[in-house]
Amino acid sequence: MDFSNTSYIIMGGTSGMGLAAALALEKQGARVVVVGRADEQIHLAKEKLSSLAVVVAGDATNPETIESAIEKAHEKFGAITGLFHVAGGSGRKFGDGPLHEMTLDGWNKTFEINLTAMMLSNRAMVNYFLAHQQPGMILNMGSVLGFSPSPKYFVTHAYAAAKAAVVGFSTSIASYYASHSICVNVIAPSLFETPMAQRAMEDEKIQHFLKSKQPLDGGRPGQPEDILNAVLMFLSPDSKFITGQVLAIDGGWAISEGQYQ
Repeated sequence: MDFSNTSYIIMGGTSGMGLAAALALEKQGARVVVVGRADEQIHLAKEKLSSLAVVVAGDATNPETIESAIEKAHEKFGAITGLFHVAGGSGRKFGDGPLHEMTLDGWNKTFEINLTAMMLSNRAMVNYFLAHQQPGMILNMGSVLGFSPSPKYFVTHAYAAAKAAVVGFSTSIASYYASHSICVNVIAPSLFETPMAQRAMEDEKIQHFLKSKQPLDGGRPGQPEDILNAVLMFLSPDSKFITGQVLAIDGGWAISEGQYQ
């Protein structure tokens, strides 16, 4: 895969899987613009990325954030090769959970941070590719919970619905813009060790469950580095014949029953 003369925007690129992807892209010779919200994460990204990287502070649910990132990327690097949308998160603190307990605010906020934000970044990038009459690569972050639920320990029905909608949204726009050589794909991780997964990381019962639910490589949580081969494949300009695909990176989650104590 040849990443020379390429540049990418990573929404949610200042921590976890987004930052790991940004570092991997830089290692391959790509230039990156990463967008994040938390001050400490922005500081960390600036420390870890090269001096050529652009780090942008902003909320992915604000349409001005992606517009600013595109402007900065185009101004500094010229043509933008692609977008990796990672930004999203749990809606538990807003009221997501099992349906009989879920609040309307929890439903709306979970969809806003996981689906509306993605629509905004994808729309802006498609408009950019069309305006410049160039091909482009878009990779969206789904979740295995969107199609393979785990009802005892991971009961966030709005989150599952939003991540299932990521697949429908992505395959639909992949179909519509294929004739413009705009490729849109999805990766769907299982439980990874990220800031969002802190609750599960600290729960001994969930860690025991994980041994049989995602049994690959010793039954461990995923690490941000575990997605990198897939991310590089989908974002590479050499992958111009791949679109509308959903790849689970789940340690065996979707094909394993999972055993409780």
